[in-house]
Amino acid sequence: MPAFTVLCRVDAYVDYRTVVFADDACEAAYLARENADDYKWEEDGAIEFDARGYVALDDDGDEIEKSRCGYFG
Repeated sequence: MPAFTVLCRVDAYVDYRTVVFADDACEAAYLARENADDYKWEEDGAIEFDARGYVALDDDGDEIEKSRCGYFG
């Protein structure tokens, strides 16, 4: 029976935080979005969630398209 290397790609977000001075929460979020480069953002870590895709790799490490399954299959 042949053996295959299989890649499991787990979907995730990387969270960043900053402080925005504003009159209310909606304005703070708006200002952060519109002027993101004006703020110093600190990475708060990666958050994984259960959307997973699987694909077998060939001998060169390239994905074998027809083997895709899961969230991208």
